[in-house]
Amino acid sequence: MSDQTPALLVKLGCFPQLHGGLGVVRTLGRMGVPAYAMVEDRFTPTALSRHLAGRFVRPTTGREDASELVAALLQIGREIGRRAVAVAEGDEAAVLLAEHADRLAEWFVLPPVPPALPRRLASKEGLHRICQEHGVPTPRTRSPVDRAELVAVSREWGFPVVLKDREAFTKLDDSAMGHTTVVHDEGELLARCGAAESPSVIVQEYIPLDIAEEWFTHLYVSASGTPRLVFTGHKLRSWPPGTGLTTRARARPNSVLATLAAELCRAIGYCGIADLDWRFDRRDGRYKLVDFNPRFGQQFRLFGTARGLDVVRALYLDLTGQHVPDEQQIHGRGFIVGNLDAVSATVSAWRERRLPASLSRRNLERAWLSRDDPVPAVAEAARFSGTVARRLTKPVRVLAQKGAVS
Repeated sequence: MSDQTPALLVKLGCFPQLHGGLGVVRTLGRMGVPAYAMVEDRFTPTALSRHLAGRFVRPTTGREDASELVAALLQIGREIGRRAVAVAEGDEAAVLLAEHADRLAEWFVLPPVPPALPRRLASKEGLHRICQEHGVPTPRTRSPVDRAELVAVSREWGFPVVLKDREAFTKLDDSAMGHTTVVHDEGELLARCGAAESPSVIVQEYIPLDIAEEWFTHLYVSASGTPRLVFTGHKLRSWPPGTGLTTRARARPNSVLATLAAELCRAIGYCGIADLDWRFDRRDGRYKLVDFNPRFGQQFRLFGTARGLDVVRALYLDLTGQHVPDEQQIHGRGFIVGNLDAVSATVSAWRERRLPASLSRRNLERAWLSRDDPVPAVAEAARFSGTVARRLTKPVRVLAQKGAVS
């Protein structure tokens, strides 16, 4: 067994087809770090990586009592047998680790982030207040108290508008948005919010991409509050188009954005890995903060330095007392989530009635495909095919069920 400190990918909720956790296992495993992961089942792509030292099949909803989740983590720590660096996948995991760091410290090494801060940052309402306190531009945002106010604000601003789950853990509920959602008219708005009189969402101004650009910053901030790595990138495509998960991106220098992100982290006392999403609004020439994720972004492997340093490796080196070299990012690298990018390009082309833009395929980091770790891509292909088949046949199955009832 390696004499290096192990690491554990901590996951709450069920999202076996997200690729970021696989990136964590690969980047740490290639360093020789014993990398462990919490997985939903034995056949998730991450669970099949050759870089994985061990898997813990611990399916959760994220809605369990916090004491139950902490107890499960402590049991995993005992099974690993040594203190491990905990790497949060998802806002909920980041919140749990921060708020229960004292109890978890027996078995896990964690960044000393203020315990209440990740929950505030992951809360769309809380983040908006932080931005107001520190003068950070954001799109117009409102937290409606009921359906009537939600409808009134949307009418006032004009459709489309953006809906987001108000708090980190609410998006794990069956009735939640689950992800950032653009609604185009009042009927869609009411349908998305269901019958609840007090929907747990915020409404945000929509800045269309024909007058905007999508950017993001990934940082690692040490316990002293010093940003050790600051990466900037340009989002080219996403799924769903225009609002969702990055499917195609390029690493590009942006000193203005790097400074904005670093200064905000210093101002609020944040430390650890951070993933910030921005929209550059050409109407006023300002970058507006859309999301602050207190953990790694799914596309973090887009970014690296000449010696292969990324934010997860920087976290590991820093928390284990090793030197984190001061290096600049490599620009021009690309990132692609092949299956989702193909869907995004196809849907966008259909909506816009034109062929998708030709994008460079040079120097691409692929979310799934890897020469030294091919099995996860095969597993994802199988799962993705099943997901597509279920969605395509859903109308048929619904009709069959109605026929059986009648």
